[in-house]
Amino acid sequence: MGRARVRRHSLGRVCARRDGRLVGFVNVVWDGGAHAFLLDTMVAPDQRGRGVGTGHDLGPFYFEACGFRATDAGLIALR
Repeated sequence: MGRARVRRHSLGRVCARRDGRLVGFVNVVWDGGAHAFLLDTMVAPDQRGRGVGTGHDLGPFYFEACGFRATDAGLIALR
């Protein structure tokens, strides 16, 4: 397992920056078949609730550049 497995299934990483500072991060991974999804989503504590990773301006990136499609899947906060 470990790093080799992560590298094999990671398609890339997306970073969010504000004023040159890294404020968000997500790992784009795939299941080895037809599905890709986001893992390891992180937002700096002082930036949470401020729209990092959301917004209509990111739609073209997710849906056109990455080829994602909207699904009925939900997001559950794990604490």
